[in-house]
Amino acid sequence: MYLHKDAIKPGQRVLVTDDLLATGGTIAATIQLVEDLGGIVVGTAFIIELKDLHGRDKIKGHDIFSLMEY
Repeated sequence: MYLHKDAIKPGQRVLVTDDLLATGGTIAATIQLVEDLGGIVVGTAFIIELKDLHGRDKIKGHDIFSLMEY
């Protein structure tokens, strides 16, 4: 996972999106990158969430929106 160091300005509000929430590893890493640059993650959004894999557990404390759950 890469993010250019000037992609996020300190204090900038960011909605992190991905197509799929499975184990939560990718989105947790993305959140960490945004926060390391001083951004504020205001929520996460997904098209599909695979509930049996418990990806939400890795991003507790963040607002989560999924269009479809399986």
